[in-house]
Amino acid sequence: MQKSKLLAVVLGALIATPALAEDSPFSANVSLTTDYLFRGMSQTGGKPALQGGFDYANPNGFYAGIWGSNISWISDFSAGAVSSASVELDTYFGYSSSFATDFTYDVGFLRYNYPGNYNGATKADTNEIYGSIGYKWFTAKYSRSLGDTFGISSASGSDYLDLSASVPLGQDFTLGAHYGKQAFKGTTADLLRAGGTDPDYHDYNISLGKDVGGYSYTLMYSKTNAAQG
Repeated sequence: MQKSKLLAVVLGALIATPALAEDSPFSANVSLTTDYLFRGMSQTGGKPALQGGFDYANPNGFYAGIWGSNISWISDFSAGAVSSASVELDTYFGYSSSFATDFTYDVGFLRYNYPGNYNGATKADTNEIYGSIGYKWFTAKYSRSLGDTFGISSASGSDYLDLSASVPLGQDFTLGAHYGKQAFKGTTADLLRAGGTDPDYHDYNISLGKDVGGYSYTLMYSKTNAAQG
């Protein structure tokens, strides 16, 4: 595969429901987007996605949740001949808090689940630990894989660095920016490089969001140098 540029424009609407009961630590959310982008890569082949989740947030900083979306990238990648999965179901837990003035931090564990048929191929299920530190509108986050990583076997230690900003502009507008770098480790990744395909890549995006009557709308431009089919 040769390196190529992926351009995408995403328009999404988010409905964030209030706590399920007054003073309840539970909440829910649902969203509709024209393209599900994850780390710069389309997970739905450029098609729409319906997504939603449930969260628990304790006042002491502990949180846990579950989130799901339709996907097609696993079937698209293998042309349906080897692997097929149509749903991503993530589970996670962690702890977040603040310190000093305007500083925050967050540490946790996240498991990406992709139930489906793999016919002996490496499952896409992935376990990651992560940690982030934020200051006002800026956040740096580091995620590290604990084993097989999105279908690449023996990839423990693969990591993703995420630098992002979310700047309020007034009138309920928010300007967002992101840069990320994905690096794969292990023997399978090394074999890919030896065969002329570097799995490592970076991505960036810029977005403009607007809150209107309990709904959030976001317009995003995203680009990556990832190898595409």
